[in-house]
Amino acid sequence: MNFWFFKKRVSRIFKKRRFFKEDKIIFEERKAEARDLVLGRIQELNKVYNYSYKKISIKNMISRWGSCSRNGNLSFNYRLVLLPPNLVDYVIVHELCHLGEFNHSRDFWNLVARTFPDYQKLKEELKMGSISRAL
Repeated sequence: MNFWFFKKRVSRIFKKRRFFKEDKIIFEERKAEARDLVLGRIQELNKVYNYSYKKISIKNMISRWGSCSRNGNLSFNYRLVLLPPNLVDYVIVHELCHLGEFNHSRDFWNLVARTFPDYQKLKEELKMGSISRAL
């Protein structure tokens, strides 16, 4: 193997590890803030739906703002704390509504529309403020 190629490759690996280490530190710092935000908002927003959920997790997700499992567990990206309040609420409502409709059918979007009649505008706004831009 060419020594120059090997040295360059090892350098990239160490840079990536450094990035992940810094990202982990930021995650740990923001995790509690994100949990408080989500727990506070979900209680208020769930008054419309009265869904029961099992567990709420705050994670370092790469490509999602949130997710809902078939077991009723809700997961949210810690980067929610970087979004405006209306988009945070939209993400929470979106995941809550998956407890009622585990798909993106018309019925699902009708559930979202109970809280956010303008959900399409918010959906587009969230795409514009994608996770990669929140980094």
